[in-house]
Amino acid sequence: MEKNPENGITQMRTSVEKLGSSTKNYGDATVLRFLVARSMDTEKAAKMFVQWKEWRAGFVPLGYIPENEIPHELAARKIFLQSPSKDGHPIVIVQAYKHFIPTDHLQFKKFVVHMLDKTIASGIKEKEMGNEKLVAILDLQHLTYKNLDARGLITGFQFLQAYYPERLAKLYILNMPWIFVSVWSMVSRFLEKATLQKVMIVKSEEEKRRFISEIGEDSLPEEYSGRAKLVALQDVHLNHWPVL
Repeated sequence: MEKNPENGITQMRTSVEKLGSSTKNYGDATVLRFLVARSMDTEKAAKMFVQWKEWRAGFVPLGYIPENEIPHELAARKIFLQSPSKDGHPIVIVQAYKHFIPTDHLQFKKFVVHMLDKTIASGIKEKEMGNEKLVAILDLQHLTYKNLDARGLITGFQFLQAYYPERLAKLYILNMPWIFVSVWSMVSRFLEKATLQKVMIVKSEEEKRRFISEIGEDSLPEEYSGRAKLVALQDVHLNHWPVL
């Protein structure tokens, strides 16, 4: 296991080549994300990187998921993309009560990728560095049994862990009702320790104050004690994304 980042990056690039792939078009920041995700184990990180490249080539052949491939999921207007947090990370908000168990699971998976890609892209300044992160807020207010989708939540986390390593800066879960407790208990079993450490379930007033302080009132929508307006994912237009 390589502890020195520079040596680890060099060794991982070599390991990727041995697996018949290449890191040629990716900077050190991207390579390092995979290394960190695999505890600086160069061989495991290389395998993860190659699997990620193969997945992107097969599942996202255009380099992005077009909106016309996810019409039903977008129509729910359940995802919001906000301006960066105090730490400079774009904020994606999920209002779970607008989500229902999908009948088209492929479209849902594409929607997850579209959401993650667009959120990350919104955090790019001039050019992608490869180490951009996002802050996620899962709002469970008004949640009913019709909205409980453990499979969908697991899919989201699995995509994050397998294909977006070290992209999640923090996940805040708000307004958790008792009907979600058992669901979260099951879903959390699928989470890696590093992912779980980034999850904050906001319950107490002290935790709420910490949540607001960490995000920043200028970036938080009014619905969450901030001063910003909610902006639906599809209403956000980025000049640099998608790259055609």
